[in-house]
Amino acid sequence: MRELYEVHDPVLASRFIDELITDMADGDWPVEVRSMGRTLARWREPIIAWHDLRISNGPTEAMNNLAKRIKRVGFGFRSFANYRIRTLLYAGKPDWSLLPTLSIAG
Repeated sequence: MRELYEVHDPVLASRFIDELITDMADGDWPVEVRSMGRTLARWREPIIAWHDLRISNGPTEAMNNLAKRIKRVGFGFRSFANYRIRTLLYAGKPDWSLLPTLSIAG
């Protein structure tokens, strides 16, 4: 499965995933493998699109996950400014020169 992302030619990647989906549909495989084949079939187009553009929304999803974790940990924050500061700290490499521009009040 990981080798699919090593393929740089979108046409070859398309053939690769089609063969993988067909092979995984074989009734001799365990249920988990067949389930993975169905998942690949559902995600075929986005996977092939990655091979065309080499773009992923992974970094965006990572930042969303980080913000949600901070919100859970910071349950009870009373001001958005405190939540924003905590988020920037967890995100790493904060620009401390901007600290005076943050309004801590309300």
